[in-house]
Amino acid sequence: MLIAIGDVTVPVTTQVRSPLAPGDLFAFVVPIDLSLIFRGWGPFPGVRGVENQTGAWDGVGQSRNPQLSDGSTAFEQLTEYTPGHSFAYELSGFTGPMRHLARGVRGEWTFTPDGTGTVIRWTYEFSPLPGRRFLTQQIVGPLWRRYMAAGLKATVREASLAAA
Repeated sequence: MLIAIGDVTVPVTTQVRSPLAPGDLFAFVVPIDLSLIFRGWGPFPGVRGVENQTGAWDGVGQSRNPQLSDGSTAFEQLTEYTPGHSFAYELSGFTGPMRHLARGVRGEWTFTPDGTGTVIRWTYEFSPLPGRRFLTQQIVGPLWRRYMAAGLKATVREASLAAA
């Protein structure tokens, strides 16, 4: 486990609403082509694709290597999967600039009913390297929140287009 109880982390959370039902949105988002929604923003690269994916990305333990637009990669593994409601993953083994800031990240997406639609919440919990917590919390975190917000908006846009 990358992050344990008592670890000092830097969580960043954003959310967006969608008119789609939670189960429908979950079914669309989990297997989505990451390059459709993570195009890069500010100092953060986009996702070009993934390599070495094990399985359909629908079960704990499955893994893949996201390929980023700056040429860097990471190792991603599903750690939780509750169909129709949530999934969580850990990222580690960064080869780009993130390797100087964090030993890893825990990401979690939840899909909560909101009237006839859904609230999607995405939390990205950085496990900063020693001496990097302040930088991660004060600079990277606020910028990352904007990157996440752009990714969530793109996710809802793509899901809405697919449902139309």
